[in-house]
Amino acid sequence: GPAQDGMLLLNLSYDRETNKGWYVIRMEPGSESITHQHQQVEDFLILEGELIESDGVVLKPGDFVSYPPGTSHNSRTQTGCLLIGMDHD
Repeated sequence: GPAQDGMLLLNLSYDRETNKGWYVIRMEPGSESITHQHQQVEDFLILEGELIESDGVVLKPGDFVSYPPGTSHNSRTQTGCLLIGMDHD
């Protein structure tokens, strides 16, 4: 989903027209993404901190997750989080 307060987005190769490419997101402690539905695959790898998914799963450094098209979720962090992500077919 779009970056919210407390979230910094670094675009590495993300193309807003195709909604594909690589990006880095830093989430400050207490920040949360809005609930969103994926139109394509979203992958991300946690680099620092913890990310809590809407189903309660806590992702930590080294954890990788892949969301298929049609997946709806949001993410939040209590400690802060740094992740690298990619949207693709």
